[in-house]
Amino acid sequence: MHDSQKIILFDGVCGLCNAWVDFILKRDRKKVFKFAPLQGDFAQRASPDASKRLHSVVYITGGKKYYRSGAALRILRDLGGAWTVFFIFWLLPFFIRDFFYTLIARFRYQLFGKSESCRLPLPEERDRFLD
Repeated sequence: MHDSQKIILFDGVCGLCNAWVDFILKRDRKKVFKFAPLQGDFAQRASPDASKRLHSVVYITGGKKYYRSGAALRILRDLGGAWTVFFIFWLLPFFIRDFFYTLIARFRYQLFGKSESCRLPLPEERDRFLD
Protein backbone atom coordinates (compact mmCIF):
# COMPACT_ATOMS: atom_id res chain seq x y z
CA MET A 1 0.00 0.00 0.00
CA HIS A 2 1.47 3.35 -1.05
CA ASP A 3 1.17 6.47 1.10
CA SER A 4 -0.30 8.34 -1.88
CA GLN A 5 -3.25 5.96 -2.19
CA LYS A 6 -6.68 6.99 -0.96
CA ILE A 7 -8.50 3.90 0.29
CA ILE A 8 -12.00 3.77 1.74
CA LEU A 9 -13.01 0.77 3.83
CA PHE A 10 -16.77 0.43 4.16
CA ASP A 11 -19.41 -1.98 5.45
CA GLY A 12 -20.13 -3.96 2.30
CA VAL A 13 -23.64 -5.03 3.32
CA CYS A 14 -24.89 -1.64 4.56
CA GLY A 15 -27.30 0.25 2.30
CA LEU A 16 -26.07 3.65 3.51
CA CYS A 17 -22.42 2.67 3.10
CA ASN A 18 -23.01 1.42 -0.43
CA ALA A 19 -24.87 4.63 -1.29
CA TRP A 20 -21.83 6.55 0.05
CA VAL A 21 -19.53 4.50 -2.20
CA ASP A 22 -21.81 5.16 -5.20
CA PHE A 23 -21.80 8.88 -4.34
CA ILE A 24 -17.99 8.97 -4.35
CA LEU A 25 -17.62 6.82 -7.47
CA LYS A 26 -19.92 9.14 -9.41
CA ARG A 27 -18.01 12.28 -8.39
CA ASP A 28 -14.43 10.98 -8.37
CA ARG A 29 -13.64 11.83 -11.98
CA LYS A 30 -9.88 11.46 -11.46
CA LYS A 31 -10.42 7.99 -10.01
CA VAL A 32 -8.14 8.57 -7.03
CA PHE A 33 -10.20 6.60 -4.49
CA LYS A 34 -10.02 2.84 -4.05
CA PHE A 35 -12.58 0.85 -2.07
CA ALA A 36 -12.63 -2.33 0.00
CA PRO A 37 -15.41 -3.85 2.09
CA LEU A 38 -14.64 -4.17 5.79
CA GLN A 39 -15.64 -7.83 5.48
CA GLY A 40 -12.86 -8.54 2.95
CA ASP A 41 -9.28 -9.72 3.25
CA PHE A 42 -7.72 -6.35 2.44
CA ALA A 43 -9.62 -4.59 5.24
CA GLN A 44 -8.83 -7.34 7.72
CA ARG A 45 -5.14 -6.76 7.06
CA ALA A 46 -5.34 -2.95 6.89
CA SER A 47 -7.67 -2.35 9.85
CA PRO A 48 -8.38 -5.54 11.83
CA ASP A 49 -10.40 -3.86 14.59
CA ALA A 50 -12.69 -1.99 12.20
CA SER A 51 -13.25 -5.09 10.08
CA LYS A 52 -14.39 -7.04 13.17
CA ARG A 53 -16.72 -4.40 14.59
CA LEU A 54 -18.07 -2.77 11.40
CA HIS A 55 -18.66 0.44 13.34
CA SER A 56 -16.96 2.97 11.11
CA VAL A 57 -15.94 3.92 7.64
CA VAL A 58 -12.14 3.96 7.52
CA TYR A 59 -10.17 6.30 5.28
CA ILE A 60 -6.52 5.48 4.68
CA THR A 61 -4.44 8.21 3.10
CA GLY A 62 -0.97 9.60 3.56
CA GLY A 63 -0.03 6.62 5.69
CA LYS A 64 -2.72 7.49 8.28
CA LYS A 65 -6.12 6.05 9.15
CA TYR A 66 -9.18 8.16 9.86
CA TYR A 67 -12.43 6.91 11.37
CA ARG A 68 -16.07 7.98 11.66
CA SER A 69 -16.78 11.68 11.03
CA GLY A 70 -13.08 12.44 10.54
CA ALA A 71 -12.95 9.93 7.68
CA ALA A 72 -16.15 11.24 6.05
CA LEU A 73 -15.02 14.87 6.22
CA ARG A 74 -11.54 14.11 4.86
CA ILE A 75 -13.06 12.10 2.00
CA LEU A 76 -15.30 15.04 1.07
CA ARG A 77 -12.31 17.40 1.28
CA ASP A 78 -10.22 15.13 -0.94
CA LEU A 79 -13.11 14.70 -3.37
CA GLY A 80 -12.64 18.38 -4.12
CA GLY A 81 -14.92 20.91 -5.71
CA ALA A 82 -17.95 22.13 -3.80
CA TRP A 83 -17.67 19.16 -1.40
CA THR A 84 -14.75 20.83 0.38
CA VAL A 85 -17.21 23.25 2.01
CA PHE A 86 -18.24 20.45 4.39
CA PHE A 87 -14.76 20.46 5.89
CA ILE A 88 -15.96 23.44 7.95
CA PHE A 89 -17.49 20.83 10.28
CA TRP A 90 -13.92 19.90 11.20
CA LEU A 91 -14.10 22.93 13.51
CA LEU A 92 -16.65 21.12 15.68
CA PRO A 93 -15.07 19.03 18.43
CA PHE A 94 -14.71 15.43 17.28
CA PHE A 95 -16.84 14.09 20.14
CA ILE A 96 -19.80 16.14 18.89
CA ARG A 97 -19.27 15.09 15.25
CA ASP A 98 -18.76 11.45 16.23
CA PHE A 99 -21.85 11.46 18.47
CA PHE A 100 -24.04 12.11 15.43
CA TYR A 101 -22.01 9.73 13.26
CA THR A 102 -22.42 6.95 15.84
CA LEU A 103 -26.13 7.62 16.21
CA ILE A 104 -26.69 7.20 12.47
CA ALA A 105 -24.33 4.20 12.33
CA ARG A 106 -26.22 2.44 15.12
CA PHE A 107 -29.51 2.53 13.16
CA ARG A 108 -28.14 2.38 9.60
CA TYR A 109 -29.43 -1.13 8.83
CA GLN A 110 -32.95 -0.26 10.02
CA LEU A 111 -32.98 3.06 8.15
CA PHE A 112 -31.14 2.14 4.95
CA GLY A 113 -31.28 -1.65 4.73
CA LYS A 114 -28.79 -4.47 4.78
CA SER A 115 -27.80 -6.85 1.98
CA GLU A 116 -27.19 -10.56 2.38
CA SER A 117 -23.72 -10.22 0.86
CA CYS A 118 -21.19 -7.53 -0.01
CA ARG A 119 -21.71 -5.54 -3.16
CA LEU A 120 -20.09 -6.71 -6.32
CA PRO A 121 -18.50 -3.94 -8.35
CA LEU A 122 -19.74 -3.38 -11.86
CA PRO A 123 -17.25 -4.38 -14.57
CA GLU A 124 -16.27 -0.73 -15.11
CA GLU A 125 -15.65 -0.32 -11.36
CA ARG A 126 -13.53 -3.44 -10.75
CA ASP A 127 -10.20 -1.62 -10.94
CA ARG A 128 -11.38 0.69 -8.13
CA PHE A 129 -12.02 -2.14 -5.64
CA LEU A 130 -9.42 -3.99 -3.60
CA ASP A 131 -9.74 -7.65 -2.58
